[in-house]
Amino acid sequence: MFTYEKKLQYPINIKNPDPRAAQIIISQYGGPDGEMSAALRYLSQRYSMPYSALKGLLTDIGVEELGHFEMIGTMVYQLTRNLTPEQIKASGFDTYFVDHTAGVYPVAASGTPWTAAYIQSKGDVITDLHENLAAEQKARTTYDNILRLVDDPDIIDPIRFLRQREIVHYQRFGEALRIATDKLNSKNFYACNPSFDKNCGKK
Repeated sequence: MFTYEKKLQYPINIKNPDPRAAQIIISQYGGPDGEMSAALRYLSQRYSMPYSALKGLLTDIGVEELGHFEMIGTMVYQLTRNLTPEQIKASGFDTYFVDHTAGVYPVAASGTPWTAAYIQSKGDVITDLHENLAAEQKARTTYDNILRLVDDPDIIDPIRFLRQREIVHYQRFGEALRIATDKLNSKNFYACNPSFDKNCGKK
């Protein structure tokens, strides 16, 4: 189904461990607006998408989000490898460490584990595309917040790349929404639906 190249979508080479930064960045691994949520949202929505071009878009972006998920996991790993007990305690990483050691676990920066409640797949074209537009903006805001809190160029560079991809995805979903509304029958849009309203479109 996939051709897997054994390299990240964008290089991650963090030289200095920083468990404090890891606790912030991990939100894009298992947080409400993170990459796993995005991938599962789009790869679930594609089944009920009636238009093949938009089904393909959801598949492509969903698979790309899996690559971003891999990037974030790599960053968290590199930021927490070979920590001393003193570094763990001084950074506040001890509360995470006691449950997961330095394993990469899907959790938000707040400490809340990932849940399927973070994603939506409604089966309605307009609803799902608006959900996706909002999701990409929320992810972009999260990356903005991360960039406000980190100062290591090895972290900033890939985070900027990921932030830019959220903007591109937002643009693609905006185009998808225009395509979908053009394809929908004008009588079957917001106000009424002829499948359950026999007076739909009648004056």
